[in-house]
Amino acid sequence: MNGDLAKTLPERARSWAIALTDQKSVTGTQGEAAFGPWLAAQLREDPAFRHADVRTIEVGPGDGRHCVAMLLRGTGRSTVLLTGHYDTVATRDYGELEELATRPEALTRALRNSLGDADTPAARLARADLESGQYLAGRGLLDMKAGLAAGLAICADFAETANAAGNLLFIAVPDEENNSAGARKAAHSLTDINEQHGLDLVAAVNLDAIADDGDGSKGRIIALGTVGKLLPTAYVVGVPTHSGFPLNGINAAALTASIAARVEWATELTEHCGSSPGTPPSLLGIRDGKPGYDVTTPATAFATFNVLSYRRTPDEVLDRFDRLCAEAASNFQRELTRRSQPQDGIANLARPVPLYRFETLVRRLGPQEKDRLDVYSALIADGDLTLPEKCRLITEEAWGLSRLTGPGIVTGFGSIPYLPTNLSDAPGAMRLKAIAMQIARESAERYGSAIACADYFAGISDMSFFGEAAESSLDIVARNTPAWKDSVRWPLRHGLANVPAVNIGPWGRDYHTPLERLHTHYAFNVLPHVIRDLCASLLLPSGS
Repeated sequence: MNGDLAKTLPERARSWAIALTDQKSVTGTQGEAAFGPWLAAQLREDPAFRHADVRTIEVGPGDGRHCVAMLLRGTGRSTVLLTGHYDTVATRDYGELEELATRPEALTRALRNSLGDADTPAARLARADLESGQYLAGRGLLDMKAGLAAGLAICADFAETANAAGNLLFIAVPDEENNSAGARKAAHSLTDINEQHGLDLVAAVNLDAIADDGDGSKGRIIALGTVGKLLPTAYVVGVPTHSGFPLNGINAAALTASIAARVEWATELTEHCGSSPGTPPSLLGIRDGKPGYDVTTPATAFATFNVLSYRRTPDEVLDRFDRLCAEAASNFQRELTRRSQPQDGIANLARPVPLYRFETLVRRLGPQEKDRLDVYSALIADGDLTLPEKCRLITEEAWGLSRLTGPGIVTGFGSIPYLPTNLSDAPGAMRLKAIAMQIARESAERYGSAIACADYFAGISDMSFFGEAAESSLDIVARNTPAWKDSVRWPLRHGLANVPAVNIGPWGRDYHTPLERLHTHYAFNVLPHVIRDLCASLLLPSGS
């Protein structure tokens, strides 16, 4: 981009989108680690940003990945944050076209030719889209480098505006496709950035993409909030026995399956969004704790569940999950009692299965046992295990140290919490909502494209860390996420930005697949103007 002669918003947006996509940044690879310093260098070399303050913020000591922050000063303290992620999913699924996966124009031509014999509805739609000339293909172009490009185009326009009102802060982050370590680091860093530069953040605009398989009306939206996502877990301890004598024990896997059946699509964990039906909970993983095959019934099992929320707190979600687990265990015991013969005298079914939260289990440990648990947690922190698996292993260790005997259930969380965000009744949030709704009302006439406001972004997003969410909710999640201390590393103070936030991003189709493609007219010709106008209205002094 150094020496770029593009001057219009659409030209700049397209140029940045191609350049950003061409630079590979697959999550967890050297490309992701190299992208932050590369982008910072590009920004420093761009004449439009010669007066900007550009810096990199390492995600963690020795992590190797960086957030990239750029501050453009106008007048006053009021500041709008433009943010999005630069990491992408892998490119292996492109097969023989993988070498072209991050070269949008070449990939579009090759993909169009390869779809000549398309025989699925998705492939036929992709072929029609690419033949129309209205779409551009590329890994990460839609999700979400075109959004970042729109933000950079707006920043360049702002930098060249004399005496612009307010300030723009642009932050690009890594790791959204994994555990959002970049957004969490950026959100935590905002306090220092604001104090150092004398800024008042009035709003945040997340630039994430939206998928729409129709005419684009569901993609051309300003999302006023984002859905929350939690991963409740159940670690189940049974009473193992030889499978030839099953009545002498309690099968942990069977009890876990009973919990899974009760929680699946449970209305108690399905939160409705206004008049729209909510997304029900669903099992994401279930496994027993046996290292291999033998004829002993499983001593332990572990299940993880996807639970989405719009306003419910993690405390409320875990309360409801606990009740469902207890109910499932009671029904399981009752059914086994019915199936057994009276003379069998099944002692293991005589008392209710106790249920503990992880924090309750830890409180049962003495000082020495807690120290041993801490050592074990730190030991597995730097490995390649997933967060849910780390949580399972730490819970298993805690159970062993507690000297409790089965049966029993330990509930908790197994991953990063994505908290729901909603625009509050605070004056700044109400002003952001009013401006967004006005832009939507006038969009057809102003931009030639009808844009709507939606209550929620369709998927989880980094808005959870920048938007208005209850930071107090992090405490119960931290206490009940076994791997929190050593593997999550997320401070409970200033862990969330708590800024009024919306999402405005490009739209297209089939991201995370080889058919990922961007609707170019909206991304380059409409979106930058929409975000620029939103920022300008937000940064005008009140009463102007």
